[in-house]
Formats: sequence, C-alpha cells, structure tokens
Amino acid sequence: MDRSVLFSLEFSHFNKMGFYLDLSYYLEIGMQTLGKDIAIMTNKIFTLAKHEIKPGTKQVILFPAPNINMQVKINIPVHVFHGKKKGPKLFIISAIHGDELNSIEIVRRVHEHINLKKLSGTIITLPVANIHGVIMQTRYLSDKRDLNRSFPGAKKGTLAARLAHGIMKQVVSHCDYGIDLHTGALGRMNMPQLRADFTTPGTKDFAKSFNAPVILNSRQRDGSLRQAVGKLGIPLIVYEGGEALRFNELCIRAGVRGILSVLHHLKMLPSKDPKIRNKSKSVVTNTSRWLRAPASGLVEPLKDVFARHVKKGDILANIHDPFLINPSIKVIAPFEGIVIGQALKAMVTEGDALFHIASFKEIAGVRAYIDEYREEISHQ
Repeated sequence: MDRSVLFSLEFSHFNKMGFYLDLSYYLEIGMQTLGKDIAIMTNKIFTLAKHEIKPGTKQVILFPAPNINMQVKINIPVHVFHGKKKGPKLFIISAIHGDELNSIEIVRRVHEHINLKKLSGTIITLPVANIHGVIMQTRYLSDKRDLNRSFPGAKKGTLAARLAHGIMKQVVSHCDYGIDLHTGALGRMNMPQLRADFTTPGTKDFAKSFNAPVILNSRQRDGSLRQAVGKLGIPLIVYEGGEALRFNELCIRAGVRGILSVLHHLKMLPSKDPKIRNKSKSVVTNTSRWLRAPASGLVEPLKDVFARHVKKGDILANIHDPFLINPSIKVIAPFEGIVIGQALKAMVTEGDALFHIASFKEIAGVRAYIDEYREEISHQ
C-alpha cells in the first residue's frame, strides 16, 4: 500500500455526524502554522558596530574612546546579550559621571541574572560610559566637561561631545528603551528614586514598572542623555540612588530589583522574585525643591530625616559659627514632604543645597510605602 494512503488512513476518522474527517490535512496545516509562529518568535542576528551577534549568545565589543593625553589607547567595553527569541532592545548605561560607582555595581549584579536561554530581545549594557572620569575618580571628563550636558554630541566636537556622539550612534540608536543609572553628586546622598519625562510616549508605564518608591516627573535638562533620547521618541528612565565614590547596599539592591522588574514587565525575562509587584505602587510627583543653607558654617543635623517624612516648620538642622561668636541659625522645612536627597558635608557656604524635599498630595500613603520598601530591600 502506498505510504501516503496508509498515512491518510491512520489519521482518518469519522465524526459523530458521519462526515469523513481527514486528520492528516489538519495536522499538516497545524505544523505549517507552528512553523510560522516559531519563525516569528525566533530572533535574527544582531549587528552592532559591524559585529554580528547570533541569537542566544553574548559578546563584549570594545569601542575605542578618545585617547588620554599620553596617547595611551583606551577602549570602552559594551556588553551585548542577544536572546534566542524576539523582543525589545534595552540599553543600560552607568558611570556617565565617573565618580558614581554604585551604578557600575548595579550593572554587574544585573548581569548575573541574565539567562540567555530565557531572554527575549536584546540587552546592551555600558558599565563605564565616562572611562576618563572613572580613571580619575571624578564626575567630569579630563576636559572638565560634564558628559551628561554634552548629548547628542558631535563627531568632531570636544572630548565630551565625541564620546556622547559615539554612545548615541553605537548604542542608543539601536534600542527601544533605556535606563540611565546615577547617584548623588559628591557630598550628596539620594534615596532610591526615578527621574522621567512623561511627555515621551510610553515613559510613564515604563517608569512605573521599575517600582521605585518615588518618581519625579521632571523636565529634561539641556544636553542630558535623557533629553537626547527623548527627542528620538525612546522612553528613558534615570535611576538615582546613593552617593559618589561609595557603595550603598540598599540603593544597589533597589537598582537591581528595579531593572529586573522592568525586564519582567517588558517580557524579556521571566520573574523569579515573588516580591516583584505586578501593580506598581510608585508615587509620582511634579514638585521638589532643594532647601538651601540660610548661612555659612558648621551643619548639625538634628534628626535622621533622610528618606523620611517632614512637616512644614520642622527644624531639620542648626548651622553654627565655627568661631563660636554668632548665634546658631535654624534650618526649617518650608513645606511638608519626603526628604529624597541630603547634603553630607559638615561645613557649608550660604546658599549650598542641604535637603531635597519632594511634596505629595497624599503624604501618608507615600510615607507608608517608603517604610515598606525600605524593609523589603533591607531583607532581600
């Protein structure tokens, strides 16, 4: 008997109405459909700077950076994780300011969670964007310019402009989403928080998926990566947590957890952490302000207000005369809110930023969530 006939007989059946049903036909159609679905889901080779990355593999690509003044050649490593399945392309960039080392440690820990077998889409990480600043342990580049005020850059511009141009061309232009990791400036401490501009489509949901306790919906600064990426229509969030030149374990954990939450939200990686929320409890505010020193002198904080609720009229610190001649001056909270940033210097000059306070409509809910968030992160 012909094998095709045998195959047809084996997969033939009479349904209850007595009509002849050839199951081999439906099996063939089903296999064709399945094949198309697999083809749709399967990722293609990803090309970055003439390097081809096959699906299910990782590559480290070395981008040449402008040489330092001794003509020593330096490269900036870019890590590319290319999943087997199709999905979004996300870049994670850290150390745009060379003294913000917390951000590098966050990326290192995130790498440990990336499973190429389960990854859908592509993750591009740039652990050290400002390599010159990291070498010198300073916020700025060797030309004293701020890289985060130099975007989108220029191919034949200043050192900062050239580096910014390279980041935009080689990394940002390939992606659908971005995360920019920061800490407070030297002598300042930031609680875990996000900065985002909700006018860029898709940014609000993207930011909320990070599950940071506080999101500042703030305008974009001229020359910042956030502004340059926003003009391309790419949602980008800026994570702030910790201080310059120091590791802060709570802020590192919060950053790692937030990025994993984003990857779960974008369906790039499955979630293993039962504490990652399906529904964000992040609280958004459009209003924050730095409380500045009313006088110069030595700062004596009166209580631990960092990442805590303060009321209008609360005395947050005293400023003392170092020569012990003039009377002390009180630093008073001008409105109710949460202290999301604080200066750490013991001596200040009049006008220096002391406490960064964000205001909220429903302060009780924010206060409760921050306490809950701190407890969860501390026991991770």
